[in-house]
Amino acid sequence: MTTVVPGARQVAGEPGGSAGGVLGGIRRRRLLTLALLLALLGLACLASVAVGAKAIPPTDVWAALVAPTGGENDIVVRSLRIPRTVLGVMVGAALGLAGALMQGHTRNPLAEPGILGVNAGAAFAVVLAIYLLGITSLLGFVWFAFAGALLASVAVFALGSLGRAGATPVTLALAGIAVTVFLFALVQAVILLSQETLDVYRFWVVGALAGRDPAVILDVAPFLAAGLVLALANAPGLNALALGEDVARALGQSIRRVRIVGVAAITLLAGGAVAAAGPIGFLGLVVPHVARYLTGPDHRWLLPYAAVLGAILILLADVVGRVVMRPGELQVGIVLALVGAPFFIALVRRKRLMAL
Repeated sequence: MTTVVPGARQVAGEPGGSAGGVLGGIRRRRLLTLALLLALLGLACLASVAVGAKAIPPTDVWAALVAPTGGENDIVVRSLRIPRTVLGVMVGAALGLAGALMQGHTRNPLAEPGILGVNAGAAFAVVLAIYLLGITSLLGFVWFAFAGALLASVAVFALGSLGRAGATPVTLALAGIAVTVFLFALVQAVILLSQETLDVYRFWVVGALAGRDPAVILDVAPFLAAGLVLALANAPGLNALALGEDVARALGQSIRRVRIVGVAAITLLAGGAVAAAGPIGFLGLVVPHVARYLTGPDHRWLLPYAAVLGAILILLADVVGRVVMRPGELQVGIVLALVGAPFFIALVRRKRLMAL
């Protein structure tokens, strides 16, 4: 009979010692899967640069990147498709991260970034900028969109924090729904007053990567980078909250601080993405479920997976939109809605994807 000394390290052959091997195997599997997803993201970026109304062979794409000669293909690749691809990666990663954070904080498998009023706040600010100030370019009202998203999120958090219990998943969700309905009602009222406002607004609200000024990338990049840092810092707190608020407090977590950091990250990520590309639905809803299926509930892994998956999905949807409507294009927001709805129905039929 083997005598076990308390505090002594167990050997791998004993029952308790096998835990380290199991955890190591899980970690290796997650790293390998993440590496495969990053490789798939690279292929999606290549497809985004090479596929369009004008087909460009991969060799010409490579030549345009490393040794441009100023030809037509070089101009298309460097001036149009590369900025569009970069914007797609940024927006997709931001929405995937924001969706994972939203579902983690609300404990709601149907939650997505728009539930905090981000989309509604951005839409209302854009409509006001067009109607009152006559701004008609995306580069002109991108800051209004971001400011509207920020103010709406702050309002939702303030309303959801009223009462003794403070901000809870239920109060945040209810406050978000109330603010969203109110702001979209105001949006409808304004666009009914002005046909010109409606004409400009409808091109933004559909959600697209095409026709965006490359300067938008530099405008929103700092906010998305800050949101990424806050999101990753929020992962341990989310893991603790998943065990229950009482357990999280016992582990030394400040529930209020975790909530504030999470809402700030969601606002920066979703607000920046919506300001740059317009409201794009579905992605922030489904991507976290796919990431959770691949990684399990650990947000330290789930969040990076969600970012990579979001970037892959939006790029592939953008490529599909270019192919099916040649020589025109179907905007990425429409493609995601058409393809995503049945895909999500298939996903939620699996019970383990619905459990949070």
